[in-house]
Amino acid sequence: MSCLVAAPGKIARAPQDRVKTDRRDAQRLVRLLMAGELHPVRVPTPEEEALRDLVRAREDLRGDLMRARHRVAKLLLRHECRFEGNNWTQRHRDWLARVELDEPVAQTVLLDGIGAIDALLVRRKGLERQMAQLVPSSPWAETVARLRCLRGIDTLSALGLCAEVGDFARFERAEQLMSFIGLVPSEHSTGDRRRQGSITKSGSDHARRLLVEAAWHYRRAPRLGRELERRQQGQPQQVTAIAWKAQQRLHRQWRRLDHERGKRRTVVAVAVARELAGFCWASATAD
Repeated sequence: MSCLVAAPGKIARAPQDRVKTDRRDAQRLVRLLMAGELHPVRVPTPEEEALRDLVRAREDLRGDLMRARHRVAKLLLRHECRFEGNNWTQRHRDWLARVELDEPVAQTVLLDGIGAIDALLVRRKGLERQMAQLVPSSPWAETVARLRCLRGIDTLSALGLCAEVGDFARFERAEQLMSFIGLVPSEHSTGDRRRQGSITKSGSDHARRLLVEAAWHYRRAPRLGRELERRQQGQPQQVTAIAWKAQQRLHRQWRRLDHERGKRRTVVAVAVARELAGFCWASATAD
């Protein structure tokens, strides 16, 4: 006997259907199953679920760190303290250590905020070290190694994508993965009129953010740097060929949308991230 686990959110229900009983639900599920209208979902293993919890804990910590930094930055702005340069670099941290506010209470708040940031950085470093140690023995070891061949995707990003997507092979086409992550445009078309809007943003916010951040790396011209070459060592030839094709195609996409069509760079990054998701699928499922 086989067991099918269906997604409750994809089971259609009429708005006027206001009667719910076990008998009616069972009959309805049988009719949908016979019609092929039930969408099966993949159940992750306990080991995959544990790794997903670890990845999401690191993602939550990233948000906490961002908010803590914003609080310190806004406190300094209220006291007319501005740093000339990029924030949260080593020069900025050295400057923060020399800042002395006129109000003793405000100085106490500043030191407390800096201490909270340092504590979060230590926690983040510990989680990232544990994630890197677990990759070789994880179910996604081979997939992570293949995804690292792509520009802009290293160990943590690859593990995050695997944790959110699961098995890439469950998608028959790259377009299905793009839709799953929510990088395809929404659409409201009727008759001869076709109207597309912003992306659907369905699925995992984390996976979508990882791909958008990786997409910014394709602004630069295609090249095989020392670090990327090291990550590609020992990988199948078709995977490295896909990675090189991704650099060429996505860089052309950046130039076409940014320089030739004058699109906003945030819009260009999302468009490139959508195609990058397709190259991730191709790399993970290449035989």
